[in-house]
Amino acid sequence: MDLKSLQADVLRISDIYAANYGIDRDRDWALLKLQEELGELTAEHLRLSGRARGAGDADALGDEAADVLGMLLIYCASAGIDLETAMRRKWLKWLEPAA
Repeated sequence: MDLKSLQADVLRISDIYAANYGIDRDRDWALLKLQEELGELTAEHLRLSGRARGAGDADALGDEAADVLGMLLIYCASAGIDLETAMRRKWLKWLEPAA
């Protein structure tokens, strides 16, 4: 699975979600949802590490991480960010041999 096809699939699913629930997905919505999902990932992490009430669940942690990634892909699409290019520029350059 490559990032661009994953993003396309996530956007199609988001279209279905928005149509079903009458949601206007502007750029602010995507960023706020990303923050919400990060909070849910944090809460599950705290449960798993015994620092919050309730029993943590490794599958739930993975699901929340997937939600964060999905919302990041949606945000990047709405903000015109080519995430593959940004990752190459910001992170992957460190794997290139020094000139």
